[in-house]
Amino acid sequence: MVSTTQGSQSTAVQQRMLVPRLSLMMFMQFFIWGSWSVTLGLVMTQHNMSLLIGDAFSAGPIASILSPFVLGMLVDRFFPSQKVLAVMHLAGAVILWFVPQAMIAENGTLLIALLFGYTLCYMPTLALTNNIAFHSLASSEKSFPIVRVFGTIGWIVAGIFIGVTGVSASVSIFTVAAICSVALAIYSLTLPHTPAPAKELPFKVRDLFCADAFALLKTRHFFVFSLCATLISIPLGTYYAFTASWLADAGVQNVSTIMSFGQMSEIFFMLVIPLLFRRLGVKYMLLIGMFAWFVRYALFAMGMNDETRTLIYLGILLHGVCYDFFFVVGFIYTDRIAGEKVKGQAQSMVVMFTYGIGMLLGSQISGALYNNLVAGQVSAQSWALFWWIPAVAAAVIAVVFFFSFKYRD
Repeated sequence: MVSTTQGSQSTAVQQRMLVPRLSLMMFMQFFIWGSWSVTLGLVMTQHNMSLLIGDAFSAGPIASILSPFVLGMLVDRFFPSQKVLAVMHLAGAVILWFVPQAMIAENGTLLIALLFGYTLCYMPTLALTNNIAFHSLASSEKSFPIVRVFGTIGWIVAGIFIGVTGVSASVSIFTVAAICSVALAIYSLTLPHTPAPAKELPFKVRDLFCADAFALLKTRHFFVFSLCATLISIPLGTYYAFTASWLADAGVQNVSTIMSFGQMSEIFFMLVIPLLFRRLGVKYMLLIGMFAWFVRYALFAMGMNDETRTLIYLGILLHGVCYDFFFVVGFIYTDRIAGEKVKGQAQSMVVMFTYGIGMLLGSQISGALYNNLVAGQVSAQSWALFWWIPAVAAAVIAVVFFFSFKYRD
């Protein structure tokens, strides 16, 4: 009887600590990403590699296409998610350690190769952390936004940290990320056990090609979501690649700190997702998120003058709506649609479509736009035209989604 009571108490304590444990995982996950990616373009500019910014930000998307999908199959069929997470972050830390030397030597080829190798390790972990959280939480609609908001807090703290310490334009951002990667690798081994759900099933060739996850695209509303998620990630790639350089050209000081205000707005909007989810439903929350990208870029385009500088800050504060209402709600929607045996693959597929194909196109297209419109002729007019292009694209995608997405909650 005593042992049973102690067991019940132990289980109760574990349940109470579940959300804090998962929240710390998300905090560290996004602290790593936020510590180096936000000002990567600025650091490259400092080392005379501004023309390679588009290529540098293409490394992650290509990695998102190649690696997360296979990792999704592995965690669905063979290995516990928390152990795979530990291995990927440890390998990533080793690669990050060598990035500063390539940057200082202004060796663009080596830099791109290292960033590609690192993102091959990091990008799958976005789906892995989602998989661990969704597996452990009893009610994803209520609890996941609370857990995920700590990822946003991690990104904010990373931006403030590198800004306050004065390393936001320095190669030291990669050292910070490497140290935190080692810490998360160790911590991952303490996370809730997340077994491979289909481990006992016989392996088939179709599993190698993740055919069951692709089969979800036969469902019309999931196909429309996947297509629009891919397309809206093209403007997203523009934001990640060039906002830091644009703010510097606009005369904004403490770029990483200013950009962190966008993540601060995420905290508020992340926490209201559970409240709005039942009232608005999946479709209208996704639609609001997509339309917010049009509004944000329009504000950017109109905010280059001193008289309209406030519009820049309003656009940055819209990040919470842009990201949370589309991507976080999108992950929750995907968890609903996917069958129990392919949840890992399904989450990885969304990462592949968004952070992979969409952001690859966004990095390449925005890189070409920057090189043709802005590089060598920096002006308010050139940057305004640069931002109007993704603004119009986002508006068109939102309209297509509104008329095509048919899903009942």
